[in-house]
Amino acid sequence: MTGGWLTPAPVRRVQAHPDAVIPRGWPASLPSVRQLLDEGLDLSRATVLVGENGTGKSTLVEAIAMAFGLNGEGGSTGAMHTTWTSESPLHEWLQLVRGAGASRWGYFVRADTMHDLFTFLDSTRTESHTGDPEFHRFSHGEAFRTLFDTGRFNGDGFYVLDEPEAGLSFAAQLRLVAELMNMLTGGGVQVLIATHSPIIASLPGATVLELDADGYQPRSWADLDLVMHYRSFCDAPQRYLRHLE
Repeated sequence: MTGGWLTPAPVRRVQAHPDAVIPRGWPASLPSVRQLLDEGLDLSRATVLVGENGTGKSTLVEAIAMAFGLNGEGGSTGAMHTTWTSESPLHEWLQLVRGAGASRWGYFVRADTMHDLFTFLDSTRTESHTGDPEFHRFSHGEAFRTLFDTGRFNGDGFYVLDEPEAGLSFAAQLRLVAELMNMLTGGGVQVLIATHSPIIASLPGATVLELDADGYQPRSWADLDLVMHYRSFCDAPQRYLRHLE
């Protein structure tokens, strides 16, 4: 890595706000959320969350993105569109410890609201003078690739991606990993990713946290459940498929 790593990261730590009144029930009842609120979480330059559905990956990245000031449905701090309010209140309970002098720019892309983000961008592209194409003219994967190729992901900032592999082919996922690697070589770039993809989770230098019924723990890529299951399935698919008959 280059000397750009000396630039402060946008978010050093995520912790419960000291004045937060946290009610019982969801989302505080999720083990991963409870651990974050009890212990706090130090973010690396690249942090990747993996785990089964329902373990809280999207809940955590959504809340951290919103606590940073990003729109819950995706976009930057200036994108305040709302289609359907479904975000948890977790962001209201969090306090971010920011890097002194670090960039305040950021961008959030999440698979389940990407259509709404593209609708917002298409509806405002004339007055925003971004030079964007009509994102809805592309397939899901092509639209994501086109968005990522815009200037929104250039330079220092906090970039949050929730299941970016949705709609991306094997080759496109590899390309995304390569672009993230390039982004992370200079300046105050920081990425936070939630994924089910062993390809995205292989991002070199990333801290990988595996979420389960006990919360989250750092894991090496080779020891991740998703990596072991994908490898086993590719070696002998019938071993899995016979249980579906």
